[in-house]
Amino acid sequence: MKSQWECFLQNLGVWEGSFTNFSPEGTLLNDTPSRLSLEGLNNNQTVRLTLSRSGQDDVKREFSSVGGGVLFFENGSFSEGLIQLGPFSEFGGELAFVHENRRLRLVQVFDKNGQLNRLILIREHLAGTPVAERPPLQIDDLWGEWLGEAVTIYRDLRSPDIYSTTLKIQLDDTGRLIQSTSFGERTITSSATVKGSIVLFDQDPQKQVQVLLLPDGASATSPLKVQLRQPLFLEAGWLIQPNLRQRMIRSYNEKGEWVSLTLVTEEKV
Repeated sequence: MKSQWECFLQNLGVWEGSFTNFSPEGTLLNDTPSRLSLEGLNNNQTVRLTLSRSGQDDVKREFSSVGGGVLFFENGSFSEGLIQLGPFSEFGGELAFVHENRRLRLVQVFDKNGQLNRLILIREHLAGTPVAERPPLQIDDLWGEWLGEAVTIYRDLRSPDIYSTTLKIQLDDTGRLIQSTSFGERTITSSATVKGSIVLFDQDPQKQVQVLLLPDGASATSPLKVQLRQPLFLEAGWLIQPNLRQRMIRSYNEKGEWVSLTLVTEEKV
């Protein structure tokens, strides 16, 4: 196993792209060009981060360790966010995929009342490499059966869990989406309404979950409202190729504590 620092170092380089803000309904609000430099110093004992948006240096930071609200997978993919859901405070998290010369990052932000407030999609490629963006995700891209492998890592850095997954997505006779998800021995079936780029799992009016289909093969899965004393998760998906998809899930327990991060890599069969 690589250390968390070694996993972080998989992100070194200059990443060019953009920050795109969306409303909770998927309306594009604005798009800002970006350039993010992650430079290793002192034989990679320190990393300097410089973020420029619209040509201005917005953020400069240096790191010599990682921890707190962030965990990394061995390929450099990661998630960062709050470790505790609290009353009357903003909440959110970032889910970030690394694949070859590309990164896709999604930030989900909830307001002080727990309502989904906005989404930020960050699409990046290594400077000097081709930009090979995927088309916007369509519901037709997801139909069928997906077989995969999940890796779950934990905040307490115990050994990861690795297990097989199955995802089946289909339409029933009434036009509702039926989703069946199997993690190891456990299977969960749920149904949703499809309306344009929004898939709404609305069986329980108190716990509605929305999947928003986004540019570059991305998807954002969010509760419409985060609630205290209820377990919750934030999820992002990335259709890297027509038959290859990754999903990342940041999970919180009923106390509102962040406990784990799961990366699923699945292929359509």
